[in-house]
Amino acid sequence: MPGCVKCELTGKAFQFHFDTPSYLFFLVFLFVMKKALVFILFSFLSLSINAQFNTDRLMITGRSALYYEDYVLSIQYFNQVLNAKPYLYEPWYLRGVAKFYLDDYVGAETDVTHAIGLNPYMSNMYELRGLCRIRQNNYDDAITDYTKLISLDPQNKGAWFNRALCNVESKQYELAQQQLDTMIVKWKKYANAYSLKAEVYLMQKDTTEAGRWLDKSLEIDPYDGSAWTTRAMIALSKRQWKDADTFLGKAIHLKPKSVNNYINRALARYNVNNLRGAMADYDTALDLDPNNFLAHYNRGLLRMQLGDDNRAITDFDYVVKMEPHNVMALFNRAILLDKTGNLHAAIRDYSTVISQFPNFWTGLSRRANCYRRLGLTAKAELDEFRIMKAQMNKHQGIQPRWSKNKSKQMRKRSEVDPDKYNQIVVEDKQEVDHDYKSSYRGKVQNRNVELTLKPMYALSLFMYDNGVKSYHAFSAEVEAFNAQNANASQPVYVNCASRHLDELSSKTLLTRIDTLSQRIDNARGDLTLKNLLMERAVTYTAVQNLDAAISDLTAYLQLDSASALAYWQRAVCHALMGEFQLSQGAANVITEGKAFDDIRKAIELSPQNAYLYYDEANMCAARKDYEKALRLYDKAIQLNANMAEAYYNSGLVLQKCGRKAEAVTRLSKAGELGLYNAYSVIKQIGVENKQDGKDTKKK
Repeated sequence: MPGCVKCELTGKAFQFHFDTPSYLFFLVFLFVMKKALVFILFSFLSLSINAQFNTDRLMITGRSALYYEDYVLSIQYFNQVLNAKPYLYEPWYLRGVAKFYLDDYVGAETDVTHAIGLNPYMSNMYELRGLCRIRQNNYDDAITDYTKLISLDPQNKGAWFNRALCNVESKQYELAQQQLDTMIVKWKKYANAYSLKAEVYLMQKDTTEAGRWLDKSLEIDPYDGSAWTTRAMIALSKRQWKDADTFLGKAIHLKPKSVNNYINRALARYNVNNLRGAMADYDTALDLDPNNFLAHYNRGLLRMQLGDDNRAITDFDYVVKMEPHNVMALFNRAILLDKTGNLHAAIRDYSTVISQFPNFWTGLSRRANCYRRLGLTAKAELDEFRIMKAQMNKHQGIQPRWSKNKSKQMRKRSEVDPDKYNQIVVEDKQEVDHDYKSSYRGKVQNRNVELTLKPMYALSLFMYDNGVKSYHAFSAEVEAFNAQNANASQPVYVNCASRHLDELSSKTLLTRIDTLSQRIDNARGDLTLKNLLMERAVTYTAVQNLDAAISDLTAYLQLDSASALAYWQRAVCHALMGEFQLSQGAANVITEGKAFDDIRKAIELSPQNAYLYYDEANMCAARKDYEKALRLYDKAIQLNANMAEAYYNSGLVLQKCGRKAEAVTRLSKAGELGLYNAYSVIKQIGVENKQDGKDTKKK
């Protein structure tokens, strides 16, 4: 009997005979196809879910690497996300952040522009792109970005300030002043707006008005280094050298990394005959910026004046290397080579200058003298004849008179007058170093803090290096682990100094993880498996893959529940993960609790390990349990009296508690043990004490 059945999969109708086996076959076929479809759909769903999970994990790991300033490593994680999901705006943006901190402003701008194309409503992306464009001197496009940012976030005063500053850089002074006036109405206590107005007036040669606005700025914020620099620029323009020296001293105290401040103070000191002070400032400027033209040139002149001829030659050598056709530097070097007896080299430099200035009498006279000392009388007489001819031409009004006025103790850099060869050089335009305001760093990494605790001690692939000295941080448990794991590709160390990875070391570690994974899959015996799991966990920690590290350490503890090392490392991983989660606005009490449980278990298993008490102290300090943190730091110091980090961190905690005298004592010991940035903190505490004293007197 013929029949017709509609297929649920295809929608097509099939005709057949019920009295034949074909009907049964068709039913079986339908059933199998349904099962197959369900299986296929399930498989695709599983792959989709797994891909989503993997990219989410990669994003978290990349953000963690970014948070801990492993920029190269974070780029690699974001690359993997973008390969899978190029339509997501966040990995483009965050990769741009990483590139920005690696000074790749072009690449950062490209990435952020792509992110904006995917999501044009995130204000912090315009902020970052604006900064990228500023670094490339593209002020017009930066202004566009800040205008957009202000439309999205009208209360972002940093964006207002940066836009005005970009207009200043573009010489749109009137527009900048209008924008600054608006800012002052909106934020009456925003000192930066007042100081920038002063700078604009200074650029327009109105020193009186500039001084008035600076007074307002410094009244609001006497610790504004840029304002003191601007005040110094006014003093320099009026040749008030002592005042300029004083103001620049204040600016340098507040902004010790500003090269221009040292160069300008050297100029002020030179003009009050403080040559050694000027020399010290040029030395510092070159420590900060070894390629600085003014510092090399002017230091060469000072060394020349002080009779330090050989080192002066070194400075002019560097200047000539930077600017091979700088005749002023060549002439000064020629004088020095002449003086030190290198006559042939001196003649070479004199000749270069004379070829550009044929009637430069001083140069001709000095070269003639060199020729005579070498016995080249004919060449000497030729130069002397040229001098006589030039004098006759001058008498007849043919030769212009070179200025002999040397009372002016400086010349502009672009000024080329051979008679001013021995004058201090200044830039054609005196500028203040601008500090562009940015808040996005805090949003992304939450690292914009001045006083931070030294990190936790943990197992590491790298030996300890605090930037001053390297030493082996000893732990009996670690030594024992390395001894019984002699076949490891490299030993593990105890370290608390974070190590930022470059591209090569990142790839090396990721490759090592792949190798260890293969060895783990093929491992025979618990001891071998444990050692490999620990190696991989430490490597995962190095590349900021904290989840994976925790998984390996958990597997390790299932094999050996009495391992203080595994509990220690897992506690650190939980703590780092918790810190990162907090920075993202997702504080996790469970993660924090796991970190404390693990570190206490590690202490129970290894009560003489000072590093464990130090780490728990850090965890207590992070949640502001300062009294307990101090007790634990004291315990760590009791067990290891040379742990500089324990002194340093306890000093910071004491400072937070208002116990500043005790803080200074602890910080002093930390400095003594090699953590020299402790002295900067001590200095800062001293400044705070002075300010507190002033405030008390006012009351």
